[in-house]
Amino acid sequence: MAGDRVTRPGHIQIGDGLLLGPGTPYGWRTLTGWEESPGLDSGTVNRSDAHGGFPGRLLAQPRTITVEGLVVRTEPGLMEAAVRDLAAATALRDDEQPLVVQLDAAPPLMCYARCIRRAVPVEAGGYAVGVAVGGALQFEATDPRRYAVVEQTVETRLPQPEPGLDWHLAPGPEHLAWPLEFGTPGSTGTMTAVNSGDAPAHPLIAFRGPVELPSLTNITTGEAIEYDIALGDGDVLVVDTSAGTVTLNGSASRLHTVTARSTPEQLVTLGPGASMLAFRAAPWSMDPRAGCTVTWRSAYW
Repeated sequence: MAGDRVTRPGHIQIGDGLLLGPGTPYGWRTLTGWEESPGLDSGTVNRSDAHGGFPGRLLAQPRTITVEGLVVRTEPGLMEAAVRDLAAATALRDDEQPLVVQLDAAPPLMCYARCIRRAVPVEAGGYAVGVAVGGALQFEATDPRRYAVVEQTVETRLPQPEPGLDWHLAPGPEHLAWPLEFGTPGSTGTMTAVNSGDAPAHPLIAFRGPVELPSLTNITTGEAIEYDIALGDGDVLVVDTSAGTVTLNGSASRLHTVTARSTPEQLVTLGPGASMLAFRAAPWSMDPRAGCTVTWRSAYW
């Protein structure tokens, strides 16, 4: 599990296994690219008839993270095994894996990255005594944002009316029985998602049937997604706003069911702070079993 071995300041976990930092064979001195702003592509266009320009959109480039001053220290005779473990954790791969970093007493942050360069110096006698000094690891994260390790989830049902006040009318002479019961509160169909970071976060949205024409609207921004589909009992429609995919029951694509009023999936984000979300459906679709779940991680630049 991502970050499950990170327990103290100075720890860096690569993928689900290898840990760098205090209490491990791997020490490090500096971490560059972690707190720096990523490179930017600017859409700003210079004015042709005046000073300055027209401000355009700024898009972040991939983040490059370098662990410098890497030291591998083991008992004599165990250096080769430690280097092999490091090589296996940083081997060339096509997919990205979690890179979790804890710098102080604050909760750790993570990004998804892959190692693009590894250097472990080999000096005469170093392996024999169990010391290699001056190494480095370089990672590239195609998504430059850093995320909270712990996912957050909120869910709601379709709006449901409240049952109202039960007057407890007893047989015989009418009288009231105390305390009065107002019944189980109805559902408002709304929920609040809080992104504690400073960057937009892409949520994972799941609609659960039975429901027709499910939609989710971000009341804070006005963005909405809606799908012209009828979900049966047990059906789940998952919208991955990061990947821009819409799948039914884990496999079948239903991207073609998107309606004209929908925002493109990859533009649906949770901005920093609180976002009020409303789950709705067709007017005749009111089954109380229908639900919507939103899962996300707070995101940081």
